[in-house]
Parts: sequence; C-alpha cells; structure tokens
Amino acid sequence: MKLTSSAFQHEGSIPRQYTCDGQNINPPLTISNVPTGTKSLVIIMDDPDVPKHLRADGMWDHWIVFNIPPNTTQIIEGQEPHGIHGLGTGNTQEYYGPCPPDREHRYFFKLYALDTMLNLPAKSTKTQVENAMQHHILEKTELMGLYERS
Repeated sequence: MKLTSSAFQHEGSIPRQYTCDGQNINPPLTISNVPTGTKSLVIIMDDPDVPKHLRADGMWDHWIVFNIPPNTTQIIEGQEPHGIHGLGTGNTQEYYGPCPPDREHRYFFKLYALDTMLNLPAKSTKTQVENAMQHHILEKTELMGLYERS
C-alpha cells in the first residue's frame, strides 16, 4: 500500500497553503495498492515534535478519519474524505495543518488498511482509534512532510 501527494515528496517540505500560515487545507493525497480484504481505511496525521513544555507527550494530532471506504484512491485537496472524523488535539474534527511554534517539525500522514469497520463514534480520539485498530491492521504506510514557519 502506498500514500503519496502531488504537493510534496516523502520527507520534503509541505507547501505553505496546507499550513496554518496559508489556507489550512488538506493536501491532495493518492492511495494505491490497498490490500485485498480491506474493509476500511484510517488516516491519522500527527506531529511528534511538539515542545514538552507545551505538551508533555510531545505529540499533536492534526487529523483523524476512520471508516474511510476501502476503494478510496484520492483525497482531494481541501476536501475531507468520506468517513468518521475523530477529534484532534486542537479540539477539531477536520484537518488542521502544520503550525509549529518553534522550529521545523515532522508531520506524519499514516494510512492504515483494516479488516473491519471501527465501531466508534465521531469525535473519538487517536488513542481510541489506535486501540480499536489493534489486531485488525492488514497494512500501514506513511508519508512524512516537513514544515517550519518563517
């Protein structure tokens, strides 16, 4: 399984328009080679580089969407995918772009193929989604982008 973007390369810079300094819209994403037997997809975008004095765990959850149809091949720029939206760290249910307070941060777009639909409500947290996914992950892939405010 593969997750790519036409807006930036893996380990490349995320363009400003997809950040809090720009339009704060999700980048275009392409999903390919989803394994046979997949019942749903999950996308989680997070930032593990948050200063510990701001968040003790050093993590900020920017985007959580689960129960995405397995035949999804594109997430269109600025459009939320079909699925159930979890609750990010900023108390938002939609994409919230990179907005590092101090230096360049890494942003991980994680895509999971599951052998089930998750029986969770909207506004579930990343921890709740990750716990529900245990023993149901067929495959995982990541796309990582970088952003530093200027």
